[in-house]
Amino acid sequence: MTLFTTMQHLVPQKKLSEVAGRLAASRHPVVKKTFIRSFAKAYGVSLDEYERQSLNAYESFNDFFTRELKDNARPIDSTPNAITSPADGVISQLGQIDKNKLLQAKGRHYDIGQLLADSADAELFTDGSFATVYLAPSNYHRVHMPFDGILTKTRYVPGTLFSVNNNTAANVPDLFARNERLVCLFDTQYGPAAVVMVGAMIVAGIETVATGRIIRKDDIQESPHSMKLAKGDELGRFYLGSTAIVVMPKAAKTDWLEGLHADSVVQMGQLLGTAKA
Repeated sequence: MTLFTTMQHLVPQKKLSEVAGRLAASRHPVVKKTFIRSFAKAYGVSLDEYERQSLNAYESFNDFFTRELKDNARPIDSTPNAITSPADGVISQLGQIDKNKLLQAKGRHYDIGQLLADSADAELFTDGSFATVYLAPSNYHRVHMPFDGILTKTRYVPGTLFSVNNNTAANVPDLFARNERLVCLFDTQYGPAAVVMVGAMIVAGIETVATGRIIRKDDIQESPHSMKLAKGDELGRFYLGSTAIVVMPKAAKTDWLEGLHADSVVQMGQLLGTAKA
């Protein structure tokens, strides 16, 4: 275990995220200016692709962090039966689900039932496929639909708030099934599908178009929905960086692009693979 991972076990994860959340939401001119400018400089953020191109145009750090792209900045791939990237970021892992196991990092797997926090839903994805996209701090932080579908259910699952970068994924068992997350379940032309938005260290919140801003609680919260969303539509956003996991059923026979692998850089709307209806 690395020093970075050990430190994450020791720090008060939720309290740290709560404090970060209050500062990130502040509209105080000095607070927001300091955080936005320091962050933009540290991570080399360019606003060329974004609708608002001045750092002064954002009302808070949260507003800056979830900044909107210009129209058509991310073309949505039109390949028939395309499964597209839900976010800008880096592929953490992708491939087939081995019975009920997803690959987290080399030598580490975790259980789909733990990820979804529901054994019945997990059975829908036995021997299915998955793609995990890690959003770095500098990335565009809205999550979009990787397929057409009807959102039928969301499930908030409380948990830890470890970092979700590759270092932590390689060292913390069941990372994505331990961290706070929001499970979004869909009916699609391929059968049931899911997008799981996983929280992380200093992530101040998760929001979706169906639920609004998620309020952190100590128990699982499930809500029914019936919202039709098209591929490329905004599904939600993270307040500070995290991970989005696309889960497809076996019946979809998802064929991920041969050139994609762990550490491949992707953009929202980019073709990840195709499925069979």
